[in-house]
Amino acid sequence: MENKLQELTSKIYKEGIERAKEEADKILEEARKEAEEARSKAKKEAQQIMDQAEKEAYELKRNTESEIKLIARQSVAGIKQQIVSLITVKATEEPVKKAFEDKDFLKKIIETTIKNWNPGQDSFDLQLLLPKEDEKSLGEYFSSRQKGLLKGGLEIRFDERMSSGFKIGPADGRFLISFSDEDFDNFFRNYLRPRTTKLLFGGE
Repeated sequence: MENKLQELTSKIYKEGIERAKEEADKILEEARKEAEEARSKAKKEAQQIMDQAEKEAYELKRNTESEIKLIARQSVAGIKQQIVSLITVKATEEPVKKAFEDKDFLKKIIETTIKNWNPGQDSFDLQLLLPKEDEKSLGEYFSSRQKGLLKGGLEIRFDERMSSGFKIGPADGRFLISFSDEDFDNFFRNYLRPRTTKLLFGGE
């Protein structure tokens, strides 16, 4: 009887140990699976992060290179424009200014303009606007010459705001065309700028 009890107790103990071991193994296996899944998921997420970072770095590099190239092109174009402007200013500003300081030169321009204003019309009236400082040197000259220049009348007026050249137009005041040193300077600069650019930098 005592032996049977001993055997029963040993059997129960043994079965309990085996069951506990099975449970422990099962728990360990599940823990290993979860750990492996977590590791795999973390590795996948890390790879995605690295891929995204690499993509963003490539985009940043490409955009930066594009911006640098654009800025470089704009800088070169700006420098070229400055060089062309300096050359055209040097070529036009001083000669044009000196020409407009020459009163005989101005007289010829004004006379030519008046004579060719409207050659198909027999008689017309014009108004001539001159700087106030030229009232004696030019005003008196054209007052005495107007009958020989055109069949109509020539109204000569003076403007203190003008510093050089002249303005001319119909006597009714519909419009005035300006012929100042600045007007001619701008005209020659616009004319010379593309030719200077081509001469300096080729067919750009």
